[in-house]
Amino acid sequence: MQQQRNVFSFWQGGLWLILLLTSCSTQWQVQKIAHRQLAKNEAFDKAHWGVSILAVDANKYWYDQNGQKYFVPASNVKIPTCYVAMKHLGDRLPGAMVLETADTLFVQPSGDPSFLHPDFSVQPLLQKMRQANKHVALAYSVRDRFEAYGSGWSWDDYQEPYLAERSALPLYGNLVYFEARDQRLHATPSLALRPPFCKEPMMQLLGSGGKFTLSRSQDENLFSINRSTKPFGKTSIPYKTNKGVTNFIFLQDTLQQLGLTASVSLRSEPIKGQLLLSQPTDSLLRPLMHRSDNFFAEQSLLMVSQRLLGYMSDRALIDTMLASDLAGLPQPPRWVDGSGLSRYNLFTPQDMVTILYRMQREFGWERIRTIFPSGNEGTLSGYYVSDSASIYAKTGTLSGVVSLSGFLQTKKGKWLAFSVMVNNHQTTASAIRRQIEKFLVELRSRY
Repeated sequence: MQQQRNVFSFWQGGLWLILLLTSCSTQWQVQKIAHRQLAKNEAFDKAHWGVSILAVDANKYWYDQNGQKYFVPASNVKIPTCYVAMKHLGDRLPGAMVLETADTLFVQPSGDPSFLHPDFSVQPLLQKMRQANKHVALAYSVRDRFEAYGSGWSWDDYQEPYLAERSALPLYGNLVYFEARDQRLHATPSLALRPPFCKEPMMQLLGSGGKFTLSRSQDENLFSINRSTKPFGKTSIPYKTNKGVTNFIFLQDTLQQLGLTASVSLRSEPIKGQLLLSQPTDSLLRPLMHRSDNFFAEQSLLMVSQRLLGYMSDRALIDTMLASDLAGLPQPPRWVDGSGLSRYNLFTPQDMVTILYRMQREFGWERIRTIFPSGNEGTLSGYYVSDSASIYAKTGTLSGVVSLSGFLQTKKGKWLAFSVMVNNHQTTASAIRRQIEKFLVELRSRY
C-alpha cells in the first residue's frame, strides 16, 4: 500500500511539473513573440506601452508587460461603459417616463440618444406623442448634474460630429444634418435653415457651382455658408443644446409639423408615470462599439444613472460603479467620461482584461460577438482580414495614443482577453496598429 502511494505521489508530482513547465514555456514563447514584434520595433521602443494577455478559461496571464501601469486608453474607455450598459439597461432602452392626463402628455426624458436619430426608424416616444394627440409638456429634473462637455474634452473640436453635446433629451443625435440635393440645401431639423440659426438665406451661394462649406459659431447656434474649392455634399454639425433650450425649440418645431404643441417645465421630483421603452439595448451598443460612437457612449452612462440613481450624473454613476460592479480592479482607474475623449482617463491593461473577463463570464460569447466588431469590421476595417472571426476588439485613438483591447481565439481554440496600450508614440496610428496586428496574428497562429 505504501509503495502504491509512493508511485501515485511520484506521478502526481511529475504531472504537476509538466504543467508548470508547459505554463512557463507558454509565457516564455509569448514573451519572445512580444519582444520580436513589439519591443524591438522602433516605434514601440520610443513610446510607453503595456500589454496584458489573459487565458479566459484558466483565468491566468500568458503575458503581462507593464500591465500594472496607467495609460490614457482613448476609446477603450467604451469597454467599461459598454459593460455597465449591458448590466443595467436591460433588454430595451428607457425611452422616457410618461404621464398622460386629460389634455396633456407629460414626458420626463431619460437620456435616450435614439430619439429622432436617423439610425433608428422606429420611434416609440414620437409614436406615443402622435397617438396621444395632446399638448406635450417636457419635465426636466432639477436634480440632474452633468455638463454638455465631459471633463478634459477638446472644446475646439466643437464643430466635429464626434463632439455632440450631452443632454437629458437628445434630438437627432444632437446634430444638424445638412445635405445639398435638387439644387437646394436641406437640413434636419429644418429649422436650422431659418433665423435665428442663420444670418441670411443660405441659398445665395448654392448657385456658385455648389462649392461651399458650412460652419457654426463657437458660442451660439449660428450656421454660416462659406466659399470652397470642393463641391458640398452633406455634413453634420453639433448644435449647442443650451441646457436643453435648443432641444426644446427643435422638438417644438418637429411637433408643430405634426399638429401638436409642446412646452417645457422643471420638476424637482420625478414623474410618477409609466416608463416607455425604446430601442433594443444592443442595437445601440453595437454602433457604440463598431463605429466608436462617443455620443451613444456618453448618453449610455446618463441613462444608467437615471435608472439607478434617479437623476443623471456621469460623475456620480462612475463613482457608484467603481465602488460596486467594477470594484476590485487590479489598479483603481481614473475614469472621467463614457467615451474616452478625455485625456484625464487612466486605466491599466490589467484593468481592461479584468473587465473583459467579467463581461464574458456574465454575458457570454454570443452577446459579445453581437456587440464587439470583429476583424475587418467597424474601426477594425482593413485589419485582421484573414482572421476576422477570431478577434473581437475595441480600438482607441487620440494623438499619440493607440489602444486595442478585446478577445482573441487562437488556432487551437483557446480564448484570450488582451489589452495593448501605447502612449506618447511619435509615428502614425496606423503604423502602431499594424505592428499590434502582427503581434496578435503570430500569437494566434502559434497557439
